[in-house]
Amino acid sequence: MFVDGSRLRREAGARQSRRDDFRQNDDVRKPRDRLAAIDNDSGMTYSKTYGTVSADMQKEMSGLEFVQGLVDGTLPLNTMARTLAYDVTEAVSGRVVVTAEPSGIHLNPAGTVHGGLAATLLDSCMGLAIQSTLEKGVGQTTLEFKISLVRPITPETGVIKAEGTVLSRGRRVGTAEGRITDDKGRLLAHGTTTCLVFQR
Repeated sequence: MFVDGSRLRREAGARQSRRDDFRQNDDVRKPRDRLAAIDNDSGMTYSKTYGTVSADMQKEMSGLEFVQGLVDGTLPLNTMARTLAYDVTEAVSGRVVVTAEPSGIHLNPAGTVHGGLAATLLDSCMGLAIQSTLEKGVGQTTLEFKISLVRPITPETGVIKAEGTVLSRGRRVGTAEGRITDDKGRLLAHGTTTCLVFQR
C-alpha cells in the first residue's frame, strides 16, 4: 500500500496547529490541578489538566481529534478522571484505552475495588471509542451499558487497562464492547454499550 508521506506530515501539522489554538482558547475551562505523567517510550514528561471543553469548541473538532486531545494533554480530562485517578492513554479511530492503578481510594466495604471503578472505566473507553469515529459537529451519549465482573480487582492487581472497541456505528446509534485486563492480560471485567449519535 502506498503511503503519501507529505500528506501525513501536512495533516500532522494541521492537527498540531488546531491543538495550539485550543490551548489558547478561553472555551477550555481553567482546570484546578494537573497530572504529571511520563511517556515510557520517549521518556518525555507531559501534564494533563481537568475540566470541560465547551460545546462550541467541540463542534470544531472531529471525534478523533477530541479523544486524541485527551490522550496528549492538549484538552482537559473530565473531573471524574481526577476523582477516580484514571487516564485516557491511547486513541485511534474505533479504539480507545483507559488505564488506572487501583488503590485504597477505590475500595468497597469488603476491601476489594468497588465495581463502580470498572463500570466507569468501561463506560469511558466504550463511549470514547464511538466518539473517535464521529465527524465534526456530531456528538454521542450513552443510552445503556452492561458489564460483567469476572475477577476481583484489588490494590495488589496493579495497573488495569480498559480497552473499548466499536462494534457498529450508524447515523443514530453506535455500539461498542470493552474489556478490562491486568498487566498479565487476564480478563477482569467486560461490557457492551449502546450510544445515541446526534448532531450538536
